[in-house]
Amino acid sequence: MPEGHTIHRLAADHRERFGGRSVRVTSPQGRFTGSAALLDGAVLETAEAHGKHLFLGFPGTGWIHIHLGLFGKVAFGDAPAPPPTDTVRLRLANAGGYVDLRGPTTCALVTDAEKAAIHDRLGPDPLRDGDDPDRAWRRISRSRSTVAALLMDQKVIAGVGNVYRAEVLFRHGIDPYRAGKDLTAREWDAIWTDLAALMREGVRLNRIDTVRPEHTPEAMGRPPRVDDHGGEVYVYRRARQPCLLCGTPVRTADLAARNLFWCPDCQRA
Repeated sequence: MPEGHTIHRLAADHRERFGGRSVRVTSPQGRFTGSAALLDGAVLETAEAHGKHLFLGFPGTGWIHIHLGLFGKVAFGDAPAPPPTDTVRLRLANAGGYVDLRGPTTCALVTDAEKAAIHDRLGPDPLRDGDDPDRAWRRISRSRSTVAALLMDQKVIAGVGNVYRAEVLFRHGIDPYRAGKDLTAREWDAIWTDLAALMREGVRLNRIDTVRPEHTPEAMGRPPRVDDHGGEVYVYRRARQPCLLCGTPVRTADLAARNLFWCPDCQRA
């Protein structure tokens, strides 16, 4: 599932390509046909993201709410747009290009009130200006759940996925099984600040890189990471490989139906 930086990048791409201009809106697959007819020819005023949720705003009509889930894909292209396949749930197009959406968990036209309700049930997002990390801290500091589980709970903090969760805990030497109530306020402030910086870089580069400059392949004289997900990381998907800092084999375990990765030496209980 895409992490929050990807959705913020998609919002920026929609604004750049279609913002302030009228768009053709169609649903070749047919599952969004009624809403597409209401929006066809309207101006896409803005696009915004909150965690893993994307909102495309059409003044006076509503918002297209998109959640990609595990299988959703977005593909941009230049004009002229080729004929869409019948798997395309939503196509936006104008004279400059097009974007196709396939396989999302959610693609629905919502009202302002419905959009506000979605925001209300999400935690603060490190990439949203003005979001308050203290909202998350109030829940974390009272919780007996593991900090690893809390970071993945979108009601606590929005946009963090499995990669950022594993990497930020490693970067701060925190045992993923530590209870949220045992985290200090200083540690939480550092985690939030680090997540915001890492995720902003993720938006800029369109990939996740979490290693510090002194731990890059060039600095350490090691081969670069080879992985479909790209980016240089400390522990994510490096199970049984030596930790880049101490050489201890990276461990993995199942936590809340997701794979957890950590170094038992660098992240001691």
